[in-house]
Amino acid sequence: MCSAYLLQYGNRGGCEDEELENRLSSSSSTAMKCVSIIKGTRLGWGARMTAFTWDLTYETKDGVHRNRGWEGRITSPVLMWVEALQIALDRLQQKEFRFDKVVAVSGSGQQHGSVYWKTGSGEVLKNLDASKTLVSQLKGAFTTYDSPIWMDSTTSKQCREIEEASGGAQALCDLTGSRAHERFTGPQIRKLSQLQEHVYNDTERISLVSSFMASLLVGKYASIDYADGAGMNLMDLKRREWSDGILEATAPNLKKKLGPLAPSHGVAGKINSYFTSRYHFNPECAGVNWSGDNPCSLAGLAIEKPGDLGISLGTSDTVFGVSIDPKPGVDGHVFPNPVDPNSYMCMLCYKNGSLTRQEVRDRCAGKSWDSFNQYLDDTPPLNGEKIGFYFKEAEILPPLPAGIHRFDLSEAKGTSVGHGHVDTFDAATEVRAIVEGQFMAMRSHSRNFGMPNPERVIATGGASANHHLLRVCADVFGCNVYIASRPDSASLGAALRAAHGFRLQTDKSFSFSSLMKEASEDGATQLTLAIEAPKAEVHKSYDRLAEKKLKYESLLLQLADAQAIPVD
Repeated sequence: MCSAYLLQYGNRGGCEDEELENRLSSSSSTAMKCVSIIKGTRLGWGARMTAFTWDLTYETKDGVHRNRGWEGRITSPVLMWVEALQIALDRLQQKEFRFDKVVAVSGSGQQHGSVYWKTGSGEVLKNLDASKTLVSQLKGAFTTYDSPIWMDSTTSKQCREIEEASGGAQALCDLTGSRAHERFTGPQIRKLSQLQEHVYNDTERISLVSSFMASLLVGKYASIDYADGAGMNLMDLKRREWSDGILEATAPNLKKKLGPLAPSHGVAGKINSYFTSRYHFNPECAGVNWSGDNPCSLAGLAIEKPGDLGISLGTSDTVFGVSIDPKPGVDGHVFPNPVDPNSYMCMLCYKNGSLTRQEVRDRCAGKSWDSFNQYLDDTPPLNGEKIGFYFKEAEILPPLPAGIHRFDLSEAKGTSVGHGHVDTFDAATEVRAIVEGQFMAMRSHSRNFGMPNPERVIATGGASANHHLLRVCADVFGCNVYIASRPDSASLGAALRAAHGFRLQTDKSFSFSSLMKEASEDGATQLTLAIEAPKAEVHKSYDRLAEKKLKYESLLLQLADAQAIPVD
C-alpha cells in the first residue's frame, strides 16, 4: 500500500494564512490515499484510496506478484509505487489542494521492502522534468523492477549464513535487535548478490521503501532512518550505525550502496523542484525522513512511554511497546524509537491472528461473529483451566508447526504434554480457549521480552472493534483497554512525525511528547476507553494460568525440536 497524507497547520478551508505540514506515505502493499490534519493536528482533508490492482496495470494481485520464478517469492513492481505517488498528487491537485502552504513532507513505508537504483540514477533524480511523468523518467533507473517485500520467504539459506557468520541467532539479536528473518532486507540483499551478481554490481544505491519514496520527493538519495534500518539485520542497534562485520557477511561493498543512516526526525532535504513546478509546492518545504509502518504506528497510537502497550488485531496479530532497557531475543524485534532517541520499540509478531479466530468461528459458531461472541460471554473467565494452542498456519511465536493442541489442566496430573491432553472441546469452550490463549501468549511473551507490565493497552486493527475480545484482553493484562479514534495509525503517526521534524528545525528541544499533548487537545490522537480493568483477583488468576500455559508451550517446542509433536 502506498499512501499520501497531509499534515496541516492553520484554519480549515484553505484560507490564505494557513500553514500545512504534508506527509506522503507508503504504508503497505495495496493502495494509496491522502489525508490532512488541520490546526495543530486535527484531521481535515482526504482523497480517496487508490488501490494498485484497480487503478494500475502491473498484473498484480493486492499489489504484489506471487511465486514468479520460485515458490515463496513475493515482489512488488517498483514503478507501480512511483505511479501511485503521482496519481495521489494529481488527485489532490484536482481538488485544488493548496500545496504552496505545505511546509514539511514525511511518510510511512512498508517495512523490509527494498529498491535497487542503477548506477547513474542519482543524476536522474536531480534533473526530473516537471513536464513529464515520474514513471516516464524513472523507467530506466533500477537494476531490478521487482522489489522483494515483507511477504517474501525465499531466503532461508541466507538467514542461516548470516546468523552463522554473526555467532548465532542470539548474537545477531544482541547486535541488531532481531535474528535473521526471511523478510528482512539483509538476507534479501545477500540472495541478490549471490544469484544475480551482475544486478547487484550495477546497483548504485539500495533503498528501503521508506527512503525510496523520500528520495523521489527530495530529488536525491535519502538516508535510511534508524527505526526502519533496524529491520534489515544490518544495523548496530546501540551505536545506530551499520555493523561492518554484518555488512561483510552479507554482500561485498555494501556500505557504499546503503549510504549513511539518519535520525527518523532528521530532514533529508528540501522538496525537489519537480514538485514545486508541477504541483506548486513551497520551495522551502522540508522533506523529513520517512520511516517504517510499524514505527509510525507506534507514533500514531500515542505510545510514548513504558507502560503503554499496543496490540494490533489483524490478519496477523502484533504487540508493540516502548522500553528503556530492552532484552533482544529470537522471539521478537527491537527497533530504535522513531520519536524518542532515548528509548526503543519492542515488537512481537503472531502469524495466527484474525484468520485463525475466523476458522474457529466457522467451525464452532456457524460462521457468525454474533454466535462467537455469545459463546465467549457465556463461558466464565479462565475457561475451567482449559487451554489451547491454535495454529492454522505455522506460527512465528512460538515457532511451532500448524496444528491444534488442547489441554484440560484441571485434569492434568503431571507436567508432560500427555497429561491433560484432550482431543476436543465443546463449541463454547473452544471459542474462549482460542481468545484467552492468544492474549495469554501475548502477555507472557511481552513480559519475557522486557516490556514492562502495561498500565494501559491500546488496541487497533480490524478486530479491535469487537469489545467481546477486548474484555478478555483487559482481564488478561489487568488494565484498561483503549481504542484509537482512527484506524490508520501508521498514517497518522507519519503525519505527526512530519510535524515533529518540522518543529525541531526551529526548536531543538521540542519533544514528541509536547506535540502529542497538542494532538490530544485537537483530537487527532484521541483514545476511547473501550473496556475497564478487571478486578485484581481476575487478573492474578490469569497470570497464574498464563504461567502454566507457558510451560506447556515449552514442552511443545521440545517435542517439535524432536519432531515428535502431536498435531490435531
